[in-house]
Amino acid sequence: MKNSISKTSFFIAALVSLLSFNAEAQSPKVGVAGLNHDHIYNILNAYSKGQVNLVGIAEPNKHLWEKYGKQFHVPDSLFFTDLKTMVLKRKPVIVLGYNAVGNHVDIIEVCAPLGIPVMVEKPLAATLTQAKRIETLADKYHIKVLTNYETTWYASCQEAYNIINKDSIGAIRKMVVHDGHQGPVEIHCSPEFLSWLTDPVLNGAGALNDFGCYGANLMTWLMHGQKPVAVTAVARHYKPNVYPKVEDDATIIIEYPTATGQIEASWSWPFGIKDLEVFGETGYLHALDGNNLTMRRRENIKSVPNVAPLVSPNDNPIPYFNAVLNGTVKADDDRSSLKFNMIVMEILDAAKRSIQTGKRIVL
Repeated sequence: MKNSISKTSFFIAALVSLLSFNAEAQSPKVGVAGLNHDHIYNILNAYSKGQVNLVGIAEPNKHLWEKYGKQFHVPDSLFFTDLKTMVLKRKPVIVLGYNAVGNHVDIIEVCAPLGIPVMVEKPLAATLTQAKRIETLADKYHIKVLTNYETTWYASCQEAYNIINKDSIGAIRKMVVHDGHQGPVEIHCSPEFLSWLTDPVLNGAGALNDFGCYGANLMTWLMHGQKPVAVTAVARHYKPNVYPKVEDDATIIIEYPTATGQIEASWSWPFGIKDLEVFGETGYLHALDGNNLTMRRRENIKSVPNVAPLVSPNDNPIPYFNAVLNGTVKADDDRSSLKFNMIVMEILDAAKRSIQTGKRIVL
């Protein structure tokens, strides 16, 4: 989950940059599956301004039809209770998933046999079992299934990756990722969002899945898709009265043959943090947020004030997705790829098993 709804707007603005065409015929036909994820506000706001060729929305909750239809002037003709009916009648070229994480697999069950690619909000699935089903369907029907993370569109993270690949800080020895905030209740997420986000089945966990996936994704990318050898995790329940069903804080230790990763995920911090630290043999990098990066070599501290802006199609999700569709980007070995996100799901699954058993889980 993002630190707040407003903090997601800079990368969801991609829906404006790619889909803003004067002629509707020129715009990719976009379908939406689900309305109970609060990030849907950004797409519908763009639609209300005529910037997105939204051809259909599948959502079984008619209360949400009324809520969003009235707020964003969406005609009744765009709403469907059933995803398959929507895609068969409206024929979108892409489907964006904004439903419960535990229901992502349901989108793939419908779209894969029809050859429709899908992008879902992070993480890929609620459980490793669901993720394996998604992988099976994607392979069988040869579709792309991508996962969208806010941090994928952070210029600071990309610059850190580039510096590491130039061997400017030596081999990676430790990675630390902090992702968290005060909590989804505390930052006033909608009731529909909270109903599944705080559910152990529909979300797969609490803060561990919601925020732990960021660190697992970044580390998989930095390690070029190398699988960990072991995972150890600890969960805390600091606010049981607020989150009675799921943990609100988790720490995950990931072991690689030559490096260690530490993921800090929380719904119980005093403010929101999304950062990345990388310790190399000869230097250190700290991506403080989306645009700011510092670098330190031995005792010499220097700022990296001019982080290069990301270039399309790698600057936001929809131009990226469009590039995947036309073959410009392969999406086989990157942060959005199914391959990397299957590793993310293995890490999260091992973390849950470690918490349940109190043991280090060898993969």
